[in-house]
Amino acid sequence: MLVTQQPVLRRFWYPVVPIAQLSTEHPYPFQLLGQKIVLWLNSSKQPVAVADKCCHRSAQLSKGAIANGCIRCPYHGWAFNGEGKCVNVPQFKPEQPIPASYRVAAFQCVERYDYAWVCLGDPLHPIPDIPEADDSSFRMIHEFYETWQVSGLRVIENSFDSAHGHFVHASSWGDQGNPVPPPIDEITETETGFVMKHWLEVLNPELQKKNLGIATEKTIRTNERRWFMPFARTLKIQYPNGLNHLIFTAYTPIDDRTSQLVQFCLRNDTEAEAKAADIIAFDRQVTQEDRDILETTEYDAPLSLAEEQHMASDRPGIIIRHRLAALLRQHGEVEQRRLQQQPTLQAQGVS
Repeated sequence: MLVTQQPVLRRFWYPVVPIAQLSTEHPYPFQLLGQKIVLWLNSSKQPVAVADKCCHRSAQLSKGAIANGCIRCPYHGWAFNGEGKCVNVPQFKPEQPIPASYRVAAFQCVERYDYAWVCLGDPLHPIPDIPEADDSSFRMIHEFYETWQVSGLRVIENSFDSAHGHFVHASSWGDQGNPVPPPIDEITETETGFVMKHWLEVLNPELQKKNLGIATEKTIRTNERRWFMPFARTLKIQYPNGLNHLIFTAYTPIDDRTSQLVQFCLRNDTEAEAKAADIIAFDRQVTQEDRDILETTEYDAPLSLAEEQHMASDRPGIIIRHRLAALLRQHGEVEQRRLQQQPTLQAQGVS
């Protein structure tokens, strides 16, 4: 599926940049689903986002500057507010009205979880709700913000694949001597995705013994994974000693081949019990192990099941593919693929 060619994907919220990287002085360029946008903080220090293309002679607004809460085009100095309206044309006399057509596309943009989230269309679902983020017994640790050369579908499937861990993560927590994952306890579909529950026995290396406060060589993870359409998830890991380690990850689609990884975690412990730097270091190792493999996969992942082989542990990924295929049909779209392949959902008979 080529995400930039599926208009319905523009109707979801995506985290695009940490709020800390935005300012009232400098514009921040980003590309979301192939759409070039520019973000900044307005006079009220709220994030705003508009198309990164001046309506006059198409210069990139992100090459300009922020003045009085508005972005000023570097080419002729036209200024646009956060709603995309042109509020100043230096070449006009003060009394000369600015035509209503002098405007650029503006997009919905809000702050949540210390990130600026953008939706390019009319949102189908709200921003994912993470109750632990409002729970004073949990602390938030911001982990990773980086670009991966992998498509959204490939990487979100990986997040629900219980069979890959003992191989991909053999250097961190995987146990290749015990490669068969336990059966999935439960998958409950929701309006925005699904909730998956399962457990897994994992190795407990030295750094994790410190992070978890568990001294045994192995431990049990009781996992609750939530999928938020199309490319976000939470993984809540509960350990036998009562520790909860919840990871939020979004794979914001930059284009068909590339995703922006956004990851933070929430834990019901303290810095004195486990240092944030050590927690990040272990999650960095695990995340990098995923990245090394995922960046070797074909970016044009099919929604059709006919092109690839499957096994029982692929069930969550198959549900993801079916749900996304149904989403396309619901909005009158067919799956867009590379020209040399050209299969469509109708031709494949996927339901």
